Amino acid sequence: MPETADRGRRDIGRYVNEKLRDRYFAACDALYALGAPARAETDVETSFGTTHVYRYGPDDPAAASRTPVVLIHGSGGCSAMWYPNTRALAAERPVYALDTPGDPGRSVHRAPMWQPEHAAQWMDEALEALGLDRVHLVGSSYGGWLVINQAHLRPGRLASVTPLDPGGLEKVGLRFFVWIFASLFATFAPKALRPRLAVWLEQPVLVVPELRAMVRAGVRAFRIRRPAPLPLTDAQLSTIRTPFYLVMGRRSLLVHPRRQLERVPRLIPGARAEIIAGTGHGPQIDHPDLVNAAMLAFFRATEEKERTEKTAVQ
Repeated sequence: MPETADRGRRDIGRYVNEKLRDRYFAACDALYALGAPARAETDVETSFGTTHVYRYGPDDPAAASRTPVVLIHGSGGCSAMWYPNTRALAAERPVYALDTPGDPGRSVHRAPMWQPEHAAQWMDEALEALGLDRVHLVGSSYGGWLVINQAHLRPGRLASVTPLDPGGLEKVGLRFFVWIFASLFATFAPKALRPRLAVWLEQPVLVVPELRAMVRAGVRAFRIRRPAPLPLTDAQLSTIRTPFYLVMGRRSLLVHPRRQLERVPRLIPGARAEIIAGTGHGPQIDHPDLVNAAMLAFFRATEEKERTEKTAVQ
């Protein structure tokens, strides 16, 4: 059981109390049960705290030897949010899901890591502690900022990056915060009204009972202590050379999809960008089959290109 972070620090994420923490963990476990069963859980130490990691993987030994996928969840959540994705991804290759220190989850936050350099250091240390020298890095929302930041500052371990409707491309606007608060209030709506609100708000939280329970429990149990990340500049994005696959929801309120559809491939050589219809901020939750297949195809294509280039050099 993780310890409680230092309650005297205003820059350290913390649980309100152990009772609410344990209720949140129970809600997380109910959501985890909807996805693939974890083969193992482990804790690794970094300069910023203890990072809790869920490991998934294929039964096929050949698949188990492939380059693994590392999943980084969004703000205010934990690795349980990947329940629609873990089965498909882990059927083809190893998968590691990291609970980010500073967010509700089973990691323990001890030092602030919201600064870009510190965030990149945390991830590099966590991957090193797991013995992962080469990974396909996937991040959603705030996790999307973390993976883009990693590609900018510490790309050495990265085979590819896939940001899913990410932060880090634009300043977080008022419309996104309004959506967040409206979605939270909608979780208290009568059950019969929630499906209509879910469509209106593009919010799957309202129609998946386990997801709704986890989000509500997390809001009560945990206090996040970090500012919204600043977006990367054009100059910073243009330094990225890691294979890059940007996925956005057509009705995203975090980014302007059409703007980024033009901007990202222009700035990052070889980058792919795609808009998914019928979704807003959660394409991998609203359309898991489509997004899972697209990500796996991207990983395979990236690896094949790398093999071809190595053969040509030889």
